[in-house]
Amino acid sequence: MLRAIIALFLVQVSNSLLAARPNIIIIMADDMGYSDIGCYGGEINTPNLDALAKNGMRFTQFYNTARCCPTRATLLTGLYAHQAGIGHMTGDYGIPQYQGYLNKECLTIAEALKPAGYRTYMSGKWHVTPKVKADDPKDNWPRQRGFDKFFGTIHGAGSFFDPNSLTRDNTQITPENDPDYKPDGTWYYTDAISDNTVNYLKSHFKEHPEKPFFHYVSYTAAHWPMHALPEDIAKYEGKYDDGYAPVYQARLKKMKQLGLIDPKWEIPGPIGDWSKVELKEWESACMEVYAAMVDNMDQGIGRIVKTLKENKQLDNTLIFYLQDNGGCAEGFGRGKLVGPLERPAAPTLKPMDKDELQTNMVPIQSRDGYPLRRGKGVMPGPAETEIGYGENWANVSNTPFREYKHWVHEGGISTPLVAHWPKGITKANTWAKDPTHLIDLMATCLDLAGAKYPENKIPVEGISLVPALKSTALKRGKPIFFEHEGNRAVRDGEWKLVAKSVKGEWELYNIPADRTEMNNLAEKHPDRVKSMSAQYEQWAKERGVVPFGSWNKNKKIKTSGKKIFNLKTGDTFTQETSPALANRPFTVTAQIEKLPAQGVIVAQGGSSSGWSLYLKDKQLHFTIRRGGKPITTSAPLPANASGRFEARVTRKGIILRADNKRLTMTEGNALLSSHPLDSLEVGQDNGGIVGDYQEGFKLSVPLKSLQIAIK
Repeated sequence: MLRAIIALFLVQVSNSLLAARPNIIIIMADDMGYSDIGCYGGEINTPNLDALAKNGMRFTQFYNTARCCPTRATLLTGLYAHQAGIGHMTGDYGIPQYQGYLNKECLTIAEALKPAGYRTYMSGKWHVTPKVKADDPKDNWPRQRGFDKFFGTIHGAGSFFDPNSLTRDNTQITPENDPDYKPDGTWYYTDAISDNTVNYLKSHFKEHPEKPFFHYVSYTAAHWPMHALPEDIAKYEGKYDDGYAPVYQARLKKMKQLGLIDPKWEIPGPIGDWSKVELKEWESACMEVYAAMVDNMDQGIGRIVKTLKENKQLDNTLIFYLQDNGGCAEGFGRGKLVGPLERPAAPTLKPMDKDELQTNMVPIQSRDGYPLRRGKGVMPGPAETEIGYGENWANVSNTPFREYKHWVHEGGISTPLVAHWPKGITKANTWAKDPTHLIDLMATCLDLAGAKYPENKIPVEGISLVPALKSTALKRGKPIFFEHEGNRAVRDGEWKLVAKSVKGEWELYNIPADRTEMNNLAEKHPDRVKSMSAQYEQWAKERGVVPFGSWNKNKKIKTSGKKIFNLKTGDTFTQETSPALANRPFTVTAQIEKLPAQGVIVAQGGSSSGWSLYLKDKQLHFTIRRGGKPITTSAPLPANASGRFEARVTRKGIILRADNKRLTMTEGNALLSSHPLDSLEVGQDNGGIVGDYQEGFKLSVPLKSLQIAIK
């Protein structure tokens, strides 16, 4: 009897301790600038985030890694992305630190908190594995990396009305056949992420009220394409008609009032000249839709907060909000016109079946049958459009910082960090000004959960932010480091050393005096440059960081020796079985089923060494990369083309043919200088990207035949 009473008492004590620990929600947005949300200076309507900031804490110098995949790897593991296996994106470069997926030497936050009694949930974008198809291995999908429930996308980008790789737990679904989520109105991915988060929380409070939870909410807003609901777009009609400068200047004024900008800083922007914009209505519409995307996300965050309130869990839930990189300056969908300029009066293509999975990052049509439309002048917003908002608006998003997503100057790596936790934050509506980083989120979660981190895993790099939440200065004790695509930086106290590209010269800035990075002090302080660059080199050596693109140099690879390859769609090869094309002429001959078509016909290699034959914007393209530099030969398709294409690569140049007739020739030695590290793929290019397209640019029609002949 006594034993039973003691056992019951211990269970009650254990449950009480579990209940005392906070729930944790990490919310991350995609491709947004430092000044976009209202509480960091923006004009976009974000009342729910603003309320969390007013009743919580804001960090002024929180950093990401400048790009989607490495940011997610770093956030999830508390390690630098290279240590977790994602030193670049999801391409495998034959080096453990650049394998393109989370390794087994790291833990996700979910894997770390589950043994401590937490339930774990995720809604949204995963993007830390190249295996995104329904029948691919799932060992690096969320359910296999610690999450009890998952709704979202395995891939990194796509339509907001019909996203590719849409998945519930381990089963890929469509917006129409998902048995667990059927909204009353239009299915929209941002809403779906928010609503599934709400459903998971309600289920948790009903089924596991005694347990704390961790929920990772990973939005794709406001990543291109600019897709939004009409009622959200309507709120911003005309708001950006006066162009870039008025918005930029209004943000500057508000940021100065908030204390985010020192009036002494030199301000670099805006870069855009509105007077030279030809399609002003289209350009302003891009920002209207972008703002609508952010607005909708904030509405969803409001529903999440409301659910916590209704279940009396808001006070003991730590909510973090942040962004994965700076504003995106990529010219996605802003080139030549593809498809009709205006939406047809009615669908012109066969609607997709409710069970037909969307496998294209850029769908060739909307689910209800409207054809793809992209290019200058195509008004963004609807499901069949594929447009980005471009460099000039990205510069406004990043007010007042230089550069963008990809780079590790402040515009690429600076993100808001809003923290809300009534029971844990000492002073509401305050600012934390110490430099902080994604690596700190795992350490914070471990600290609050009382979770033990295994000794046989790579030690967590970050420090707990709990002292900052308690209004105490952080004691980091070591610099913060950055590297992406050769762009690299060191942040040590008030100093920042930063460089563009592998060969770029180091620049030195005193951040308190010059966070806009306008006054390079490298020549004035050569000793500091020397010591900080040595810090970087030591960090890079210890963590397996290598100069970007160097993985192909001096690499001896045993290849198959075959000279003729007859291939079909879906064929893939290892590095060893791929055609051995280094310093050898070769010819690629392909026959597709019909035109029009777009997508990769065949590609081998990646961003350092490789080649790709592809169709885009009604043209045939062949791109070859030698030492990382792309050389592209392009030609418009003849009106009567049958779909038979040939690319011949020689020491004298590249020749493109259609139906045995020469289309064009680019002169000069075009032979590959080294064997590509990435394997050959037919009908797609999901490793390192070779040509002028994004990951997921699959061939839109069947391939009838394909041959590679080596001389």
